[in-house]
Amino acid sequence: MKKVSFGSDNHSGVHPEVLNWILRVNEDPAQPYGKDTYTQQANEQFEKHFGTGTEAYIVWNGTAANVLALRAAIKPFQAILCSDMAHIHLDECGAPEQHTGGKLLPLRSKHGKIDPSDAATCFKKAHGDVQSVQPKVISLSQTTEYGTLYSRDEIKAFAKLAHEHNAYLHIDGARFANAAAAQGGSLQSLSRDLGVDVLSFGGTKNGLLGAEAILFFNPTLAQDFQFIRKQGLHLASKSRFLAAQFLAYFENNLWRKNAEHANAMTQKLSQQLAGMGIEISQPTQANALFAILPQKTIDLLQGEFRFYVWNAATREVRIMCSFNTENEQIERFAAAVQKTLS
Repeated sequence: MKKVSFGSDNHSGVHPEVLNWILRVNEDPAQPYGKDTYTQQANEQFEKHFGTGTEAYIVWNGTAANVLALRAAIKPFQAILCSDMAHIHLDECGAPEQHTGGKLLPLRSKHGKIDPSDAATCFKKAHGDVQSVQPKVISLSQTTEYGTLYSRDEIKAFAKLAHEHNAYLHIDGARFANAAAAQGGSLQSLSRDLGVDVLSFGGTKNGLLGAEAILFFNPTLAQDFQFIRKQGLHLASKSRFLAAQFLAYFENNLWRKNAEHANAMTQKLSQQLAGMGIEISQPTQANALFAILPQKTIDLLQGEFRFYVWNAATREVRIMCSFNTENEQIERFAAAVQKTLS
């Protein structure tokens, strides 16, 4: 029997409606480098969903979305405050620091989230000190690496703090769709309206083939960004094939449907495991489930399912659901856990 993958939403395929849009824009020639009508239509959709004046730049992957957004925001003597679990800190091979010239300052986190008071301490300590890098950006992951969520009020507080110190708020939104689906409300109400300056808006983890967008709500940061993107190797020649994916994403709110399904499957499995007495180690708020499993259970499950052992010392595992996770797969996993326990 084929293994079921709960390893990552990156393991999932491409949504059929996205593939259909790619085929649709393949029928006729089009202008390159974003001058095609499909890219213009995608830009209109970004403004529709995130607010008038949103400046959108599509790139190939999430690392580029984060790195180039940060590149636009800081100078080499400045710093980015982030969680000690942040993707930009642990999983991007030093790319943010190499390409921005600045420094990441990781802050202690709880369930993947940082506290505004710790960020405020960094601003106060470094302000004007020529011996220290100067904090210029607060970068939050929404959802966090533990699948947890910052509330609206929490994001507002970080935005207020950043702006009081002439700094910017960046959101790593690789799974922003899952956050929005969990919290309800429009994409604009959960980003621009809260004071976010720039958002790395993900699509690849939620049914796209390979398309992310950098969305500037603060026009100051977008100045000259067309050159930063080109120099950063992410100006696509046949950009219509990236734009088409976002046209599919926004058509009939596919982004929300995909994310709601992934979240619902995760919640269902979390409730089933909790009902068996399994410790759920992080709050299950979107499409990531963290649990403590007996070692014997882990060993037996891995013969049939793919998932990550997040912390071998504590036996904490991560289980991810995606837009195409099936109810039968959830039931099968839960039954397998129950069997190992009994």
